[in-house]
Amino acid sequence: MAKILLIEDDLTYSKIISKFLEKNGFEVISSAKIAEGLSFYEKYQIDLIITDYRLPDGTGMEVLDHVLNSHPELPVILITNYSDIRTAVKSMKMGAFEYITKPINPDELLLTVQQALKNEKKKKPTQQVTKSAPSGNKASELDYQIGKSSEALQIEEHIVLVAPTDLSIIVLGESGTGKEYISKRVHQKSQRSNGPFVAVDCGALSKELAGSELFGHVKGAFTGAIDHKTGHFENANGGTIFLDEIGNLSYEIQIKLLRAIQERKIRKIGASKDVSIDVRIIAATNEDLQELAKQGLFREDLFHRLNEFSLRAQPLRERPEDLMFFSNLFMQKSNANLERNVTGFSPEVEQIFREYHWPGNLRELRNIIRRAVLLTGEGIIQTKVIPSELLESEAFQPIDINSAKDLKSSFEDQEKSLIVKTLEEMRFNKSKTAKVLNMDRKTLYNKLEKYGLD
Repeated sequence: MAKILLIEDDLTYSKIISKFLEKNGFEVISSAKIAEGLSFYEKYQIDLIITDYRLPDGTGMEVLDHVLNSHPELPVILITNYSDIRTAVKSMKMGAFEYITKPINPDELLLTVQQALKNEKKKKPTQQVTKSAPSGNKASELDYQIGKSSEALQIEEHIVLVAPTDLSIIVLGESGTGKEYISKRVHQKSQRSNGPFVAVDCGALSKELAGSELFGHVKGAFTGAIDHKTGHFENANGGTIFLDEIGNLSYEIQIKLLRAIQERKIRKIGASKDVSIDVRIIAATNEDLQELAKQGLFREDLFHRLNEFSLRAQPLRERPEDLMFFSNLFMQKSNANLERNVTGFSPEVEQIFREYHWPGNLRELRNIIRRAVLLTGEGIIQTKVIPSELLESEAFQPIDINSAKDLKSSFEDQEKSLIVKTLEEMRFNKSKTAKVLNMDRKTLYNKLEKYGLD
């Protein structure tokens, strides 16, 4: 019997979830606080953790971070409100198995739990994972879809152009836009496609262990180094290493990374000899590395060595032509995975999708459609299975036909108001404003000029 740790401070909600899971054959240990929950996690042999995001003594992200550092293969499911969608997307990037939103649908919860336990021993791609991606792997090829928009076609052209070279690449874009998929696509079309593809989430690397994780260590190098360890760079030899959220690396690690790029050599912690490596580096970030360099937070010389070529993953809201293409793709995949027979979307659902802002981008779209397919079963997806938060969000504003404003101008008014408000809160610090709004500095400047705010 699988043992589940549930961390939820709403006692009524906790009892409902616990009874439902126990009825379906699981053992549930409940806790209302992080500290108590983690003590249970240390005491019992837990197979899965389900944690609310907002808790009395912290957040579910702290639980996730603790688990990733101590037991990275243990699946964690995050429960969020829709207002925390950006956090939910970030949790997936850090290594959460899945997120589900309140109010929780029992069928969705049960399916997610079953899938998490089924995949318990498989680490997710965005964690600190070594994995090969040989060319000809049909499943891997199906993971990446080009899209129909001009932006999608352009990035595919750039991938085809740069993949055969050995240039280092920076992939830019918001969370959930598919930066890792783009990086895998480059690897698959490169001359290194038969070699390993190693993905590392730099945001999940602790400052103390980052050097060991990336470059390895020898036995006795530090307290706890009871054996030799091969780092991610050595594991990626002959292939590609993908460094996600590279802006999170400490200055000390940035120096070592620069040396690895320049000399094609690494030195394990505690070792006296260098190890030669043949690795292509693809880095990804949703931050402005040039601005970080100006602030002294990121080495400028490292930025230029990494930025031999750049690819930009556009947010979903700026690719309207791709919206229904990916909606149908995710519907087909969900039908196959969930054994459903959903055939399409009602006009009302399509309208809601087109008018929503999609802060979580493709990852959010995938999760919403997966849930809708599960609840619909067969036939057409209707509005009743779409989260009410999409209808209630600022991005969805029914328009009076007698009004002179159309949807685009209504959205622009809201966007301008949000930018002005954030600028004021950040005391007109444009770098901080761009970070809070989850956009790069160049995009912010363009919007400031567009709305006459520069």
